[in-house]
Amino acid sequence: MKKTDQDMKVLRKIVENYLKIGRPISSGYIKEKENISVSSATIRSIMVKLEQKGYLSQPHVAAGRMPTDAGLRYYVNFLLKETFESKYEINIPSEILNIEKVDFDTLLDKTSKLLSDCSDNMGFVISPQITKLEFKHLRLLRLGEDKTLLILITSSNIVLNEIVMTSVPLTQEELDKFSKYINLNFRGKTLSYIRDYLVNEVPKYRIKFEDTIHKLSLFLETYFNDQITSHIYLQGTSKFLEKAELFDMERLISLFRNFEEKNKLARLLSDFISLDRVKVVIGSELQLPDISECSLVMSHYGTENQILGSLGIIGPKRLDYKEIIPLVDLVAKKLSQTINYNQ
Repeated sequence: MKKTDQDMKVLRKIVENYLKIGRPISSGYIKEKENISVSSATIRSIMVKLEQKGYLSQPHVAAGRMPTDAGLRYYVNFLLKETFESKYEINIPSEILNIEKVDFDTLLDKTSKLLSDCSDNMGFVISPQITKLEFKHLRLLRLGEDKTLLILITSSNIVLNEIVMTSVPLTQEELDKFSKYINLNFRGKTLSYIRDYLVNEVPKYRIKFEDTIHKLSLFLETYFNDQITSHIYLQGTSKFLEKAELFDMERLISLFRNFEEKNKLARLLSDFISLDRVKVVIGSELQLPDISECSLVMSHYGTENQILGSLGIIGPKRLDYKEIIPLVDLVAKKLSQTINYNQ
């Protein structure tokens, strides 16, 4: 084994044991617990080098070492590569992710609970942003003078709805005209596309357009100005209280405040959505003081043609990454398969 390979093997063993017991790891502990064919003195020398490189830290002189965020990052990257190169299976009862028996909102809520239950941490799912989905049918229903229910059936047969606050009172007859115009002219497009089209076209041909189309343009403009966010489904917040010793209490309180402000949390987590099969964001990498003691393990779900949203686990940095990375990967695949099967 090359010297560098040996150093990194020691690092992985230190991280794995730290994640299990939550205490600084000594060279003697590694020598006793792990199958490493070098002396304790050699392990101590390797640990000093790893500390100099920023992978380990030592709380005080007499203590062992514990991984820094950089050390955790190396370990996670190793696990990601190992996970994606191997075959694995986690048994998930098929009835849990069955879109035929529940509506889409309930499906996402059940998925977040599944992630929480299987990981013993907090599970989350971020819903699709309705304005960015291609649709095949849209309906608008008047709920009151300033409230309209928007019902959208996506190209993948998902039914979504959202309450839209309106600045101008609209009759059901006008909303029916909006719906008819949109369905006739923009099927297969997104609400974002329609908004941009009307914003650009209505001023050019104001005389040509009916008053109804002008009102539709104002309706969509008001809708988009209301800072549209995705909805977040959270399960397992109580599990954080069971692990309070892993957090600074002031930060834990601030973290729970973010959980209560779900729109804010959805925006924060949406910033981390990527095309990576699984993305792990650790501690200081989050660049958000309130959750710097946490790690996120995330993936995305969707149809064959479009990413719809993201899902994952929020937990302390001392996560069982070896179990949670495959879990998040598999649940994302299962949810995507469920959605695609329903098309």
